[in-house]
Amino acid sequence: MYLNKALIVGNLTRDPELKSLPSGSKVATFSLATNRVWKDASGTKQESVDFHNIVVFGRQAETCAQYLKKGQSALVEGRIQTRSWEGQDGKKNYRTEIVADRVQFGFKSGGGGGASAPAAAESSAAKEDVIEYPSEEANPEDIPF
Repeated sequence: MYLNKALIVGNLTRDPELKSLPSGSKVATFSLATNRVWKDASGTKQESVDFHNIVVFGRQAETCAQYLKKGQSALVEGRIQTRSWEGQDGKKNYRTEIVADRVQFGFKSGGGGGASAPAAAESSAAKEDVIEYPSEEANPEDIPF
């Protein structure tokens, strides 16, 4: 069995760029940064940043280009792909990217709870605010499974 699955949560390093393919399909590209913090053997705090190239196709590409902005957090789920091409100088170039199946928008930077466009995280948070829990205890016999 083979599995090619990537799940990245990070911040956009630039606004998404929307283009059209010759077929008319839309494609958006952007980059996410992920941080990693650890202590080395001497106890000194170390930090590194990785940059991930993201490609999104179709209607989701248009939505990403419309609502995502530099600095905003996003969750991207997809597959890893490496493309190669020969440059004008004759040199072979490679680019590894994540082809997104799903993009979930996070909060805009500086807005730790501020309004973001149709972010799934916010819509579920808004629903949780109005949930009223019953005051009585649940009877195990009432549970249907």
